[in-house]
Amino acid sequence: MIEAINEALDVTMARDPDIVVMGEDVGYFGGVFRATAGLQEKFGKNRVFDTPISECGIIAAAVGMGAYGLRPVPEIQFADYIYPGLDQLISEAARLRYRSAGEYTAPITVRTPFGGGIFGGQTHSQSPEAIFAHVSGLKTVVPSTPYDAKGLLIAAIEDNDPVIFFEPKRIYNGPFNGYYDKPAQPWKKHDASVVPEGHYSIPLGKARIVTEGEALTVLAYGTMVHVAEEVCRQKGVDAEILDLRSLVPLDIEAIEASVEKTGRCMIVHEATRTAGFGAELSALVTERCFYHLEAPVLRVTGFDTPYPHSLEWAYFPGPVRIGEAIDKILSE
Repeated sequence: MIEAINEALDVTMARDPDIVVMGEDVGYFGGVFRATAGLQEKFGKNRVFDTPISECGIIAAAVGMGAYGLRPVPEIQFADYIYPGLDQLISEAARLRYRSAGEYTAPITVRTPFGGGIFGGQTHSQSPEAIFAHVSGLKTVVPSTPYDAKGLLIAAIEDNDPVIFFEPKRIYNGPFNGYYDKPAQPWKKHDASVVPEGHYSIPLGKARIVTEGEALTVLAYGTMVHVAEEVCRQKGVDAEILDLRSLVPLDIEAIEASVEKTGRCMIVHEATRTAGFGAELSALVTERCFYHLEAPVLRVTGFDTPYPHSLEWAYFPGPVRIGEAIDKILSE
């Protein structure tokens, strides 16, 4: 996935000289996860450059660049550090097109690794996607495979609205099935690791059907797509798993069609439960598919606590909790 993200940046920068990459250590060092490796050497220090450790300043500069015709791609090193930039993202970037009656836009794509599963503790494991999904004017995207990461990132960079591009760092180097005590699997064994060369894009707001099924609809994104898929496979559940890909815009038509077919819906995400994006999904499914539901909508999420270090796998919505939820929803 790291290589796919790097390719997306490389391809778009070669096509459009107005695209610039900026952030802490993204230049010579190539980023803490090496997602920008080699880009400064290829495109120069004016287009790939390091910034001070000031997330507010990074986003503020990017908003100004966008207003004056550039197409910046700032990196926030970890999603946990994005909060100092919230005022610029919410009050400026998300509002600029509206407040200027379309005279100015903020075509910026904020890349940031998010989620746990790497023993990062409370300040390197958060999943704040619901905060941004709440803000009118921002788009929120979460890939779950290398193929999607490249196609969605290209689409985000080419979009004229600000996009928050969350990269699940637990699956940077391979899919994760939730069994942390088993050997990790590399992407090369996964079908979605095949990434075409050159330019291609995946439209924002189009969910991907991971598996088709009749018994249950599972709504997930990012790392949890792989965990849910593995649990359903092991339990032999005929589940239809939807990878949402983007939370805003949301492919509500695909969700409705699936839930109307299965009559049951389970939502899985790693973020904290209260006011998480799963609550919005649950409300939408209940409002739009109530008469098709054969059981209440279930959510399997993180807990309403800071992300723990020593109890990471108790917090993480793993196979045990997802399996219990499947048993419950299918018995009702």
